[in-house]
Amino acid sequence: MTVNSRPGRPVILGQNQYGKAENRVVKITRDGATHHIKDLNVSVALSGDMEDVHYSGSNAHVLPTDTTKNTVFAFAKEHGIESAEQFGIHLARHFVTSQEPIQRARIRIEEYAWERIATSEANSQFIGADEVKHSFVRKGQETRLTQITYDGSSWEVVSGLKDLTVMNSTNSEFWGYVKDKYTTLQEAHDRILATSVSGRWRFNWTDDEQKMPHWEKSYEQVKKHMLQAFAETYSLSLQQTMYQMGARIINHRSEIDEVRFSLPNKHHFLVDLEPFGLKNDNEVYFAADRPYGLIEATILRDGCEPRIPVDLTNL
Repeated sequence: MTVNSRPGRPVILGQNQYGKAENRVVKITRDGATHHIKDLNVSVALSGDMEDVHYSGSNAHVLPTDTTKNTVFAFAKEHGIESAEQFGIHLARHFVTSQEPIQRARIRIEEYAWERIATSEANSQFIGADEVKHSFVRKGQETRLTQITYDGSSWEVVSGLKDLTVMNSTNSEFWGYVKDKYTTLQEAHDRILATSVSGRWRFNWTDDEQKMPHWEKSYEQVKKHMLQAFAETYSLSLQQTMYQMGARIINHRSEIDEVRFSLPNKHHFLVDLEPFGLKNDNEVYFAADRPYGLIEATILRDGCEPRIPVDLTNL
């Protein structure tokens, strides 16, 4: 069988990439008796001069995906994990600068947070007070995210989070909407507003000449402003609340130019208790997980162009 470098048909290769997905790496940093944990899920995607491997099967330009996996674990030791963003930057720079055929690297990282278990003083008298310094419980609030893309000259860093569930038990209304013959929803002047936040924000750090953001501080501050906006907005719609969340981030964090949210409206419906002779005064609700309203938007710094893919937040 003859293998041609290109098929003799009017077919060409489009966008392509390859790499190792979901490398689960846990790095323990031992600072004396005090330990620190970084728990990441790292996915590597590489692209560049890869036509031959698709057309003829030649692997001459292919760095094995097993090698990319090994690099993730080796870099956890060699460079440590200061932050998900910094770790991804180390990886992306390495793949693009060390392998000539590779022209672009995209690193996606999920970070799972842990917090220390506080032990009682009485118990620590018997087992040692240092126990609290290396015992942890997995946090369940949200998963931290970042995506680093590097093409050898410029960077794009898009960080974010998912599965951050929030609720306002009042100070939310929904009325004055369009009604047609299929509308059955009753207007609400006092309702529960709940959502599970999936958000991404794009940094304006794009090259090595710029001062790099403090990634850990930035994440904590973005989350703080996001939550404060959610709590402090008297909401007439989830769209209004979402815009305020994004605007608060843009206004307070100069390193961020774009924010995109995907907010499923976690509906809470008042239960009809009248058949049981009971009055339900906004006290008992049925929490419906499906179907749900899905509200999405991008909030930008004035003068900036949107670059976060519109489907990135709800994949």
